[in-house]
Amino acid sequence: MSDDIDAAPTPIPDGFIDWGWRRGFGGQCGPLYNKQFPDFRRIMGFRVEPHHTNGMKAAHGGMLMTFADVAWGNTVSVERSSFWVTVKLTCEFLSSARLGEWVEGGGEVLGIVDDVFTVSGKVWVGDRLILTGSGVFKALQPREPRPGERAFQVS
Repeated sequence: MSDDIDAAPTPIPDGFIDWGWRRGFGGQCGPLYNKQFPDFRRIMGFRVEPHHTNGMKAAHGGMLMTFADVAWGNTVSVERSSFWVTVKLTCEFLSSARLGEWVEGGGEVLGIVDDVFTVSGKVWVGDRLILTGSGVFKALQPREPRPGERAFQVS
């Protein structure tokens, strides 16, 4: 456990808003934030807090993969306004994120076949790339669009 780590709260960067995922697993790995751009592109972010860390006071690899999963899979929500599940996630760890650092990530849709999205993604701290990879995500049932999302369209 990392209960012995004290970190002073630091401000969230401009343009990021609380994603609001508090139920279930989201309550354990959050808080997570997102930043929406006018072109429908979205990136997500989080501040490495004590509950995200491993014994070396860096973001645990499981947290970074969870974040990548959400940040990259969220491209399905932006494109389709639907619930989605992860089919496959592949990550390459390149660096670490230390306690207190602000981590950002986002994905780019490479292709869509039968409501299955292939996404290429990155996670970074400032100009330091810390994780790259890809994911395959399945769009499920449509839902009402949230701000910054396109209406659901059948492919």
